[in-house]
Amino acid sequence: MRNRIELFDCRSYLHQEADVKTIGDDFMLFESFKMSPVLNRPFKVDTLTTIICIEGECHGKIDLISYHLESSSMTILMPNTILEYESVSSDFKGLFLIMSVHFLESLNIGEWVSSYANVRDNPYVKFNREALDAIVNYYRMCEGLLLVPDHPYRMEALKNLTRAFFYGAGYYFHDLPKEKSREHYLLERFLKAVKLHYREERSVEFYANELSLTSKYMSSKIKESCGKTASELIDEYIILEAKELLRHSNMNVQQISDYLNFPSQSFFGKYFKRIVGLSPKAYKNGIEQ
Repeated sequence: MRNRIELFDCRSYLHQEADVKTIGDDFMLFESFKMSPVLNRPFKVDTLTTIICIEGECHGKIDLISYHLESSSMTILMPNTILEYESVSSDFKGLFLIMSVHFLESLNIGEWVSSYANVRDNPYVKFNREALDAIVNYYRMCEGLLLVPDHPYRMEALKNLTRAFFYGAGYYFHDLPKEKSREHYLLERFLKAVKLHYREERSVEFYANELSLTSKYMSSKIKESCGKTASELIDEYIILEAKELLRHSNMNVQQISDYLNFPSQSFFGKYFKRIVGLSPKAYKNGIEQ
């Protein structure tokens, strides 16, 4: 039994769906690709994924928070991020970079680790024209390297270019304007706590205590921020995890119930059916709503 979620294998998928330039499974580049029904559900990315929007726009959710990617902007998705595409405009043009965890670790950029938390909390940044040109130039230089497979120093050159990219991009993520509303900031803190404790805790009271707030105040501000209650967001996160496990792991319903710390398989089944409209077994077997 695998005691963890089976992440969406975007690299295998992209080899089939996009014109990909790659070094093994560690580093992949591709430009806009055709959306597939496979991507019409929330999934966890198992890589660091960078999306640079050149033209058009894309709407979606990153860790349950809505984002709008527009021209001259970029998002960096850290490994284990939950991504959900909602719509992509017909004129969308983007550049995509996929890096494995193994490749990231090989860069030895310990100083950049301090930016991880900021990137997770603020995965989206808007660029001016000069900054966008610099990011696109990095992409094109990497692309040039990948087109020369017999280059004797291809991997080292790629790593050095990527180190420069991270240090350069880090400036923009550190320099993000601090203009979020109190409600949005509270929503981010709440979702971060849910991500840490969702397997053990499902009560609104627990998360209110974690944030040193009353349940009533926290719930009202979260509702103002995103239109959903705190309880709905907790349920949504747990159901996303349960769906991934049901469809993309070899765990049975009882094992998933245990993994998510439900008191019994029966309790888990009723909880899942109340929210999804299907039993866990029916969902696992591919019966759609």
